[in-house]
Amino acid sequence: MKLSLAFSPCPNDTFMFWAMLHRQVDTFGLTFGVEMRDIEQLNRAATEQEFDVVKISYAHYPGVSAAYKLLAAGSALGFGNGPLLISRRKIYPDETPHLRIAIPGMDTTANRLLTMAYPTATNKKAYLFSDIEEAVLSDEADAGLLIHETRFTYAQKGLRKIMDMGEYWEKETGLPLPLGAIAVRRDLPDGTKHQVNTAVRESVRFALQNPRMTDKFVTRHAQAMELDVCRKHINLYVNGFSVDLGEKGRKAVDALLCMKTEFVV
Repeated sequence: MKLSLAFSPCPNDTFMFWAMLHRQVDTFGLTFGVEMRDIEQLNRAATEQEFDVVKISYAHYPGVSAAYKLLAAGSALGFGNGPLLISRRKIYPDETPHLRIAIPGMDTTANRLLTMAYPTATNKKAYLFSDIEEAVLSDEADAGLLIHETRFTYAQKGLRKIMDMGEYWEKETGLPLPLGAIAVRRDLPDGTKHQVNTAVRESVRFALQNPRMTDKFVTRHAQAMELDVCRKHINLYVNGFSVDLGEKGRKAVDALLCMKTEFVV
């Protein structure tokens, strides 16, 4: 069976899927037609039910849960590190309601966290994640919400951190921060859904055990081509929770979504 698969070109996704796409793990006869898109484009694609298997923001899942289930494998969770709110200058609390903020998408987990931390910050505009730094530097926006590998490059461009949303989340909950998940269509046979989860799980395990084998694939698709930046990003978000969420990971997802979430295992 051939399934349509979509994920982002960011290092943690390409790292996790490399082995599965390059026949390094058993895919149970499944093959995949692959597309790579920005996370907000992936969220919209899930709304349109465009793909059989698709990376989405955890915050977007309630809106597509009727059509998709989440895999227990392939998630991006981190402790004390998450989307970064940055600016060219110091931002004072009374300025928050008036800030023009560049965000990576309205349906992203990053934006959900921003709303939780700064409920009066409502003047937001969505940008491609890799364009947010430039939007702030060019004064199109007063502040920007960074995700993916741009969290490692902003300081080099003279920008400063206002808040790490991962630190905010951990202080509030004591749990890891769920950012992205892999969703699979509910109308696929149950056996196929389990096979996809197993293939993703083993693909992540293989990459963690053989990280250098993924380097060319990762850097070919990354916005920040420097290998050391890609590796830093991978080290933050690909971990034991990516192999399997486990009890703590599931608790974190339920806390973010305020709902009991069912996973394919």
